Amino acid sequence: MKHIVIDFRMHNASGIGTYIKNIIPYLIGNFEVTLIVNKEAIKQYHFYKKVNILESNSNIYSVEEQFELFKTVPQCDVFWSPHYNVPLLPIKAKKRLVTIHDVFHLAFLDTLSLKQKLYAKLLINQAVNRSNKILTVSNFSKNEIVKYTKTTKQIDVIYNAINFDKFKVTKEEKTLYETKEKYNLPESFILFVGNVKPHKNIKNLLLAIKTLDINLVVVGKKDGFITGDENILEIIEENSLQKRVFFTGYVQDEDIPLLYNLAKLFVFPSFYEGFGIPPIEAQACGCPVVCSNVASLPEVGEKDSVIYCNPYNVSDIKEKIELVLDNDNLREKLIKKGFENIKRFSWEASAKKIVKTIEGL
Repeated sequence: MKHIVIDFRMHNASGIGTYIKNIIPYLIGNFEVTLIVNKEAIKQYHFYKKVNILESNSNIYSVEEQFELFKTVPQCDVFWSPHYNVPLLPIKAKKRLVTIHDVFHLAFLDTLSLKQKLYAKLLINQAVNRSNKILTVSNFSKNEIVKYTKTTKQIDVIYNAINFDKFKVTKEEKTLYETKEKYNLPESFILFVGNVKPHKNIKNLLLAIKTLDINLVVVGKKDGFITGDENILEIIEENSLQKRVFFTGYVQDEDIPLLYNLAKLFVFPSFYEGFGIPPIEAQACGCPVVCSNVASLPEVGEKDSVIYCNPYNVSDIKEKIELVLDNDNLREKLIKKGFENIKRFSWEASAKKIVKTIEGL
């Protein structure tokens, strides 16, 4: 049985954390699994007694993490980095595996400081060059990796997925009412789930709803990111949207599916996504979706299970939101097609492909 060591420190990150939390249970039993993570943090997961733990307290993207990984990674068959912050120093692993979800930091270099630009270029290129195998989550991201790193290495595309036990339709009126009260939500609203970063395009979404009679609920933090969008509050104030835009702040994990169930519509006008999990989460909860027609999103939504908009065109975003809100037949059609679309995405199926990749290293 191969021994695989996994950097699990980003388990709480929105996209990458969702990815590794859902894949690891399927690796246990196929491999001896060791996780690099804080020993107390790992105890929240049902599988923590089935894995080996190597203590880690260094910050992501820090100089300290590089020395810690150098000292911590033991002799093993495979070391897996689920993000591009790979060890730059030698490690004792026989083989290296990396998942590069996207190359946003190369595609949008002008949004970064000089230090951030140099760091992103170094790490992403080293992740590609030092790894024996590269995984990514969409054909879009595969093409982007090749475009920006010029690699000729094989890149395996293995889709992200969702947990169908968690994301589903609920008709428990009491639970839905209590959730609405808990987060002080309006009676009727459209929903956005994600971090408030410029590439998520909250700005154009706010401008699009300016003349619409609808509330917007934003699930996600407003600050704390190196590429945070500092103009959002100004846009809300300038356009008199204070009473119609609701930021929930931190939402308990188990409540997110309930918010999808409560929403009239899920809107995801992002400029750039390596995969884009929220639209399929919404579909699983019976919430119709309007999303961008760029990056990986047409690949994830596929055909007509969502209504696509031009994220650079405020009028188009507005028209597509109106189109779905005003047409009950279209809403029902999107909900039905959404249930069909999500059948393409399964953590079990994705994990089996990753197992096969690791076995082949």
